[in-house]
Amino acid sequence: MERKAEINRKTKETEIKIYLNFDGKGEYKISTELPFFDHMLELFARHGGFDLEIRAKGDLDVDPHHTVEDIGLTLGSAVNQALGEKRGIKRYGHALIPMDEALCLFVLDISGRPHMAFKGNLKGRVGAFEADLVKDFFQAFSSESKTTIHIHLLSGRNLHHKIESIFKAFGKALKMAVSKDEQDKEIPSTKGII
Repeated sequence: MERKAEINRKTKETEIKIYLNFDGKGEYKISTELPFFDHMLELFARHGGFDLEIRAKGDLDVDPHHTVEDIGLTLGSAVNQALGEKRGIKRYGHALIPMDEALCLFVLDISGRPHMAFKGNLKGRVGAFEADLVKDFFQAFSSESKTTIHIHLLSGRNLHHKIESIFKAFGKALKMAVSKDEQDKEIPSTKGII
């Protein structure tokens, strides 16, 4: 079964197109009109080993929030669609990733139950990118992918490094969770569904 998805989402505020292939090579083409966010999504794809294409246009003259949140929603939908009934995946993933002085623990469960918990300090801007938007992105992603996410930013001084450690850890944790469990081909739940 191919673990791919292509999602188009259009609202009065944004237009998002995402292609995701879980069994890719970490190749990416990202254009969100937010250069720092492009860089973070590229890190996610590269470290997750996913092929990812994102084309996004939004009302950035109003605020980047709509674009960032809608990309989170659309990427979450793509993950959910690409995994289908989630048969044969490991389900749980975690990563502890440093970026120089910054350190992030990222844990997720493809549980069918959206929840996002965040601990750490993300205040300020990296260029024109408001750091607090990172939380909005992951809240939206959790909602549409139906995953439980815990992000603990354990240390860091440089805001760029802190956010980079989060997105690298996101890629590694999701890669682990969606990896194929060679010993169990069933849906990884006692309920029989996720």
